[in-house]
Amino acid sequence: MGSQTAAVLPAIINGIDVQTAVGTIEAIKADKNLARFQFRVRNRWIDGTQNRSTIKDFYGAGQEDKSRSNAFELVHDEPPILLGNNAGVGPGESLLHALAGCITTTLVLHATARGIVLRQLSTEVQGDVDARGVLGLDESVSPGFGQIRIRMNVKADCSDEELEKLVLYAKEHSTVYNTICRPVPVVLERAPN
Repeated sequence: MGSQTAAVLPAIINGIDVQTAVGTIEAIKADKNLARFQFRVRNRWIDGTQNRSTIKDFYGAGQEDKSRSNAFELVHDEPPILLGNNAGVGPGESLLHALAGCITTTLVLHATARGIVLRQLSTEVQGDVDARGVLGLDESVSPGFGQIRIRMNVKADCSDEELEKLVLYAKEHSTVYNTICRPVPVVLERAPN
């Protein structure tokens, strides 16, 4: 935990309760089954390019989570140039949002575990897509992002070397970053009528 010992760490670092974080880590070390999570999204098509996802329940720490009384709703649509009505962000933009949010959260968690106080953190993510792949106009063009670039602006109470190590560690341990950057089996099936 950096140069500080657990005995002299503040109770809260970067908005995270240190004792709760330590307790969570120790519980998972003692029982690896507590580390298994399953997140769920339910999506429904509305009209045109618009669809809506609801997110509420998930499984984690050995049980179904009941902490959310209301579902979160995300609306996806496309801009008019892509035949939508701007009723929500595009699914590709949601992916970039998830990437930025995950790598940011991962950095904050690991900074806290190391006793590093963050002063400023912002992340910009850009992704390039060639619409010919999405529209099936050129089978040699991938429908996915051709490249994604992430720029993190971080100011923290640590050396530049420690900050570089922290950013690299966040990249190596971000769920969304690693899901995008390595092949992950995705099963797609049509539900019976």
